[in-house]
Parts: sequence; structure tokens; C-alpha cells
Amino acid sequence: IERSFEQNGYDIVDFGQPADVVVINTCTVTENGDADTRRLVNRANRIASQPQIALIGCQAQLQGKRLAQLPGVRWVVGNAVKMDLVNILEQDGSEEPQVLTPVIKRGSFTIPIAGIDKRHTRANLKIQDGCDFFCAFCEIPYARGRARSREYPDIMAEAEQLVAAGHKEIVLTGINIGTYSYQNKDIDHVLDGLAAIDGLERIRISSIEPTTIPYRLVERMAAKNKLCRYLHVPIQSGHDGILKAMLRKYTVEDFSAFIKQAYAKVDNICIGTDVIVGFPGETEEHFDTTYELVRELPFAYFHVFSYSDRHYSRSRKYDSKVHPQVIEQRSRRMRELSARKRRLFMGQNIGQVVPVLFEQRKNGCWSGLTDNYIRVKAVSDFDLSNRIVPVRLEKIDLQAVSGKIL
Repeated sequence: IERSFEQNGYDIVDFGQPADVVVINTCTVTENGDADTRRLVNRANRIASQPQIALIGCQAQLQGKRLAQLPGVRWVVGNAVKMDLVNILEQDGSEEPQVLTPVIKRGSFTIPIAGIDKRHTRANLKIQDGCDFFCAFCEIPYARGRARSREYPDIMAEAEQLVAAGHKEIVLTGINIGTYSYQNKDIDHVLDGLAAIDGLERIRISSIEPTTIPYRLVERMAAKNKLCRYLHVPIQSGHDGILKAMLRKYTVEDFSAFIKQAYAKVDNICIGTDVIVGFPGETEEHFDTTYELVRELPFAYFHVFSYSDRHYSRSRKYDSKVHPQVIEQRSRRMRELSARKRRLFMGQNIGQVVPVLFEQRKNGCWSGLTDNYIRVKAVSDFDLSNRIVPVRLEKIDLQAVSGKIL
């Protein structure tokens, strides 16, 4: 969307600076996302006396009429038409807030404008959208529609443009990217096509559902080619009873076997996961079982989500809700465990020489990422922006590792 505004003559300014239009991309995965929208709208109203606010994205798709009542909100635009936001703003002659949330249609899609990001070295490449899984806690199929895949030639065309613009790493994104399917092509074909692009150094896969990962993807990582040694595979719970109530499509045994297999196959792989704490019916025993499982499995970190009811989710109607204070206590324990696991993973890499893609200089240090997702800080008088250079990892420094450039 930012790129489309630039191509139509708009100047993009940071949030907080004077602007004719304030665009807020909304999220509704948890109640925190809903609260963030209200907070940002209030902040925009404090910055400008009469702001023109456009709310787009998932919360806009599901809560359009309610959001249109917030002060300063001029447009509420759902996911089906948010990419056409520039035209919507320029063609709107009404004085009343506009709510545009049409139904998201099935079928393959294209994205006409490349997502070139001048402020970041890594580029996101969307290959898929929507989901058919309907997990009990989730609103995504309603907010983003049913699963659909981007046309393969369109993916390759944008990838070529991103690399030509200087991006050395591409991150594949989507709601459920492992289900990618377009004219007999799957995610493995996408990886093949990207690997053949000259100048592209790294390919990273974002979050991927455990039941959708082909084993050949793990084999590709082990071959030490362009595919980063990184997997983020949501487990959500470590208890089969809770997984069944969540309508997840795997057992703890199956999930654990895959994680151990990937860890054994790919040298020094970084594996992350998602955990939902406080799902309805989760007892202390259920939580302890999950806690011990994620402690034992070779995870480098986990994202912890405190359960909250979503209006369209099936679990909203479940009994045996967990008290918010209990959820907060359990979430804190899980986050503390994740922090310890993260430091342990970083510590296992100390002493190694690894290539780092540097992004920016801040507080006198250059910051970048290894292919296995370790944040590295190093000092250099040279401009390292968007360069991949070898670094010896020396010591853990808060949430990063300090290293020496070789």
C-alpha cells in the first residue's frame, strides 16, 4: 500500500508527523490488537485537530461499522479492497465515514505493485492469503477469507523486481503458506523459482503450519543453499486434549517427531513456535504438560499469546474459561522460559564464524541477522548496510550477540 501511494505522488511520513491522511493497518488476532487500534486512533487525534484516518486490514474487515464511529475515522477499508486505497481516497466525495468491507472472493490473485521497501534490507513476498483450517480460537478465515494462492508468474515477477532493487533476502509470507497451490505448483516450486534468481542470497520462510510442511523442505535447508535454517511452526498447546478442543490437525507425538527430525537433519537450525496460554478448559495440569514439552523440545524461542475470546471464533462459546489473572501468571512463566531458551540458543553459537546480513547502524553498532535468526551487533567504520559479511560471534549482549567482523 505504501508503494502505491508513492507511485501516485504522495509523500510518506513517519507516524506522528503532520499528514493529510493517516493510514492504520488493523489487527484482530487478539484483544490487544483491538486495543492497539483505539490507542493509535486516539494518538492521531491528539497530533492533529481534524485528522483524516483510514483504517484498513483485519479488524476493519470484521468490525467496520463500530470502527467508523471512532473520532477522526474517515474510511474503514477491508482486506478485499485495501490495496485500492489510493483510488478509494481520491474518488470519495462523501462527507460521511465510508465503510468498504466486501466479501473476500476465492480464487488465485495477483499483486500489481512490488513491495520494495527502501528502509529495510529484507523484503516480504506474499505468496498466499486466507485459511480453510477454522481453528476454534481463530477469526482469520472470516477476516482474510478462504485459502487462496498468488499466481506463480506474479510471484516471480515481484521477486525479480525486489532483487533488482537491491534486496538480498526475501521472506515468504501468507496466512497459511504451506497450502500454496497454483496450477500444480506448490511451495517447493516457489522455492525452486526463487533459488534460480541471480543476486538473491537468502530465502526465509515465515510461520508455517506443522501439517503443511513437506519433508523435502527440510532436506533443502540441510543442503545449505539459499534457504535459511529457520522454521517457525506453531504448536499452540502441548496437550492432545486441548489440541482437539482447538480443532488443530495434529497430535503432540506427530508434532514432536517432526521438530526432532528437523533439528537432527539441519545443522544449527533455529526453530520457533507459538503457544496459546489459557485456552478454555486449560487446567494447571494441561499447562504444565505444555510447559514441559516446549522446554524439552529444541525450540530457540516462542511467541506467547494470552487467550482472549474473538467474536467469530468457536471457542468464544466454550465453557470453563480460565481466569485472566491465571492466564497472566501462566503467560509470564512461559515468556520467561522463552527468554532462557533464546539465550541458550544464542550461547550455542558463540565462537562460530557466520555470515550476517547487516541492516542498519544504531548507537554506534551495526545490526543484522544470521540465516538462523540470531540478531548480531558489530562495530565497523565501513558502511555495512545491506551487505553480507563474516562475523565471529563472541558474547551474548541482551537480546543480541556481539561479534567481530573478519
